Amino acid sequence: MKFLGIFLVLLCTSGGFVMAAHFNMTLISGVMRSMFLPALPGELVIILGIAISSFLIANTPDQVKFTLKSFRALKQPLAHSKDDYLQMLGLLYSIFKLARTKGWLAMEQHIEDPENSELFNQFPKFSRNHEAVLFVCDYLRIISLGNENPHELEALMDLEIETIEHHHSQPGHALQTLADSLPALGIVAAVLGIIKTMASIAEPPEVLGKLIGAALTGTFLGVWLGYAFVSPIALAILGRAESEVMYYKSIKVGILAYLQGAAPQVSIEFARKLLPSSVQPEFLELEDYVNQLPSPL
Repeated sequence: MKFLGIFLVLLCTSGGFVMAAHFNMTLISGVMRSMFLPALPGELVIILGIAISSFLIANTPDQVKFTLKSFRALKQPLAHSKDDYLQMLGLLYSIFKLARTKGWLAMEQHIEDPENSELFNQFPKFSRNHEAVLFVCDYLRIISLGNENPHELEALMDLEIETIEHHHSQPGHALQTLADSLPALGIVAAVLGIIKTMASIAEPPEVLGKLIGAALTGTFLGVWLGYAFVSPIALAILGRAESEVMYYKSIKVGILAYLQGAAPQVSIEFARKLLPSSVQPEFLELEDYVNQLPSPL
């Protein structure tokens, strides 16, 4: 869908340009040859070159790499699918059931070595999410050490989730800042073009018109790139970041519900209800899934 949007932006831009000239293809080709295309390489070098350079100045190498990875939001807008949430809720159910039947100390072997844990390996999609595994294991370790106060754990979880949210939102905010600067960089390119035009002030009007039009190409490119491409991509990345944070919030709600005395099935129901409808398993779907799980060891 997002790639379709990019295609439509290009189609509407070129189509609108044609329509604005009343379908006079001779005029269009003349303008493109004499003004737009010759100016395009230099304007792009100024605008994109400065934009990318400033982006490198403002961000660390790790943040740059993370931003590049975040472009997967164009292909996968949501960080987790319904199947991912089913496995996460199934794992929480198995953990709560094991804790209720054998106590929190029975979780120690799974917490200390989750990679080789039969319990965690029943849910391969969750097990491959290293950050989520650490998140769950860290809080289970705290609980198994004797701190079962849900209010204290909630405060600590909120702080950690806030850190996770900040981390995953950084690429989107960085690109949004870049998008906001592109129109101004387009003006910079236009001003440089006007300076070049002033050197030819003695030329006839038709020559000056081409030079001024070429200079204004920079303004067009800055606004167009900023608002038609970079800003929507930034919003897509931020949307994926929000869905990533929702995963951890659901885990938090499930753990806290169990610590407050809810049964395993009720605890994961609390966690399920937090999820958006697009990825939320239905009640009966989740019930059938957990009923088919083997008894935790």
